[in-house]
Amino acid sequence: MPEHRTEPVTPDDLLAEVGRASGLGERATLVQVSSAFCAPCRAARTVLARVAEEPGVRHVEVDVAGHEALAARLDVRSTPVVLVLDAHGRVRERLDGVPRLAWLRAAVGRVAPA
Repeated sequence: MPEHRTEPVTPDDLLAEVGRASGLGERATLVQVSSAFCAPCRAARTVLARVAEEPGVRHVEVDVAGHEALAARLDVRSTPVVLVLDAHGRVRERLDGVPRLAWLRAAVGRVAPA
């Protein structure tokens, strides 16, 4: 089987895919890579929305349909995938699957202490 190599995803890549209009959170941005018929994605959305209520934290959801190139570069093999970006758009944390509320709050705290 050939080795699969991808280039790292830059903050500009993420902003281009997510949409510059949505912007980044002042402290952190939670990017959820989802698919339309994914039950765990709905659960992840609920957890991310709760953490995004914190000041300076934004939640952005990206559907793999229509963003296949980004999903490939992020090596998304199943959904959901949660990325925690710092204020500059750099991926600082990643979780494949539904995050626990405590983990996600701690990840945001590590990325952007209050």
